[in-house]
Amino acid sequence: MNEIARFMTPQAKANPTCKTAILLALSCIMLAIGGCRSTLPLSNRMESKYSLKKRKSYISCAGPESLARCALPVHVSGRDYMKMLELIETVKGSKYRYGGCSPEGFDCSGLVQFIYGSSYRITLPRSSADLALLGQIVTRQKLKPGDLLFFSSDNETVDHVGIYLGDERFAHASSREGVCISSLRQGWYDSRFAFGTSIIEVD
Repeated sequence: MNEIARFMTPQAKANPTCKTAILLALSCIMLAIGGCRSTLPLSNRMESKYSLKKRKSYISCAGPESLARCALPVHVSGRDYMKMLELIETVKGSKYRYGGCSPEGFDCSGLVQFIYGSSYRITLPRSSADLALLGQIVTRQKLKPGDLLFFSSDNETVDHVGIYLGDERFAHASSREGVCISSLRQGWYDSRFAFGTSIIEVD
């Protein structure tokens, strides 16, 4: 309340009725501003938060003789993209295993690392938190097949990742269902979607 009083004129401070009215008005304005901040959609808040973090624009990829540094998004052929879809179909149904990164069992980031590494010979980070710092952030309205999708269960940090396939569908390793295809329109995924990132560009 002392902070609000700093903005009042001497005349307003001297008049008790005027002082009370001004204090109430300013308090309502401050509460409204605070309320707007807290009710921003999760995706807007997470996009803003992760945009401010130091983002990586390069990753390691397989060159002719050794690992090379590739700019994001990595350009891939339509043929390689189709191979990625086939690989997803092949591993669909694999069980969930925390820390897993092979068809014997995947967690969410392990699946992404395996799929992109096998399809495009690129080396991605192992955790969803590190994956979330790669490339440019993409809003839900501008997602393209091959983008990564990120989710937050605590409204603060990224803790789940999947691969966007188009038409609101994505592949991921669910702790309940294992490797599966889900829809962004489903309740939990719809409300917990944070943002997407562009990792590949299909030529």
